[in-house]
Amino acid sequence: MSTPPRIVVAPDSFKGTVPAREVAERVRRGLLRALPGAEVVALPVADGGEGTLEALAAGGAALQDAEVSGPLGRPVRARWARTGDGAGGATAYVESAQAAGLALLDPGPATALAATTRGVGELVLAALDAGCTALVLGLGGTSTTDGGAGLARALGARLLDADGHEVREEGGGALHRVAAVDRAGLHPRLAGLTVTVACDVDNPLLGEHGAAAVFAPQKGAGPDEVRRLEEGLRAWSTALAPDLVDRPGAGAAGGLAFAAAALLGARSASGAELVMDLLGLDEAVRGAHLVVVGEGSLDAQSLRGKAPLAVAARARSAGAVVAAVAGRVALDEAALRAAGIERALSLVDAAGSAGRASADGPTLLEQQGEALGRWWRERTP
Repeated sequence: MSTPPRIVVAPDSFKGTVPAREVAERVRRGLLRALPGAEVVALPVADGGEGTLEALAAGGAALQDAEVSGPLGRPVRARWARTGDGAGGATAYVESAQAAGLALLDPGPATALAATTRGVGELVLAALDAGCTALVLGLGGTSTTDGGAGLARALGARLLDADGHEVREEGGGALHRVAAVDRAGLHPRLAGLTVTVACDVDNPLLGEHGAAAVFAPQKGAGPDEVRRLEEGLRAWSTALAPDLVDRPGAGAAGGLAFAAAALLGARSASGAELVMDLLGLDEAVRGAHLVVVGEGSLDAQSLRGKAPLAVAARARSAGAVVAAVAGRVALDEAALRAAGIERALSLVDAAGSAGRASADGPTLLEQQGEALGRWWRERTP
C-alpha cells in the first residue's frame, strides 16, 4: 500500500456480551497488528436504545447523574447525556429505560397497571435545569403503558376526573378516570425546548396494533390488564390530544411517544440516525478508506434501520469501503452487498460455536480485526 489507510471502527454493542466501546477498541487493536502504519479511529455507536449513553460518552458527551422516581415510585439512580454547549445551546439525551425500564422491576399484572413514566419527566426537568435547549428522548425498553401520563405530571400537568378532581394514582390502570388535562402548570421553559423522540416502531396508540395490545403483554399484562390499559389510553388520549392517536409511532414506549408529541411537540426520527448525528459520524467517516461496522447478530433485523446498516449507508456515501465484524452473520453475500458491506466476519464461525464465541468474544474480536487488516492489505496492494 502506497498510503497508510484511514479506518473508522464504528460498531454497535454485542448485546449482553461486549459493550460497543470494547468492541471498537478490540477491533482497532487487531487492525493495527496487521496495518501498523494505519490511522484507526474507534467510534462506538448505538441505535437509540441500550448502550446509547455509553456510545455518546465515548464520543465526548458528559454523563449526568440524577435521582428520579422509578417505575413503581421508588427512587432510582439514573443517567442522561449532555452534548454541545455552543451558540446553538446544549442537547440532552434521555434514555427512558433509565427511569422506567423493564429491568427495574419484576413484571407482572400489577406492575403492568401501576408502572409510571414520572421519572422520565424528572430527567427532562433535570435537562431543563441544566440549561439544555434540545432534547432527544430514547424510548426503548420501558415497563410502562401509561401513555406518558407520568411524564405529564412530572412536567406540571394535572389530570382531572369528570368532577374536576385530580387523579393522583400513577400508572395506566388509573387512566380510565381521566376526563380532562390542566396544562396551566407546565414548566415554562418547555416552550423553548426542541424535542425529538428516537422511535423505531410505527404502532399507533390504540387498537389491535397499539400500545396496550402489542406491548403490554411483554410487560406483564394479561388479557384483563390489556383491556383496562386500552380503556385508560382511550380516555387519556381523548382528554389530551385525540387527533394524535393514529400518528405512526404514538404507541411507542407504552404511549410515551404520544405524550411527548402532545405536550412537547416532539417529532420522531430513527434512533440510529439521531445517535450518528450526535456523535458527528459524517465528519468522522469523511476521508476514511475503510469503515468497520458490527453488532451481535447481523441478520434480517439489521436491515430495518439498525445502527450497522445506517453507518454503512453513510460510510458508502462518503466513498469508504465497508466491512463488518459480528457475533454471527445471518445474511448471505447478496444481502450484504446490497447493504453496501463488502466483507463480513463472524465470531461464531471463527470460534466454532456460539458458546465459545460468547466466552472468548474480546480475544476473537482482536483476531477478526487482524483478519480484516490482512484482507485490506491484500485488497489494496
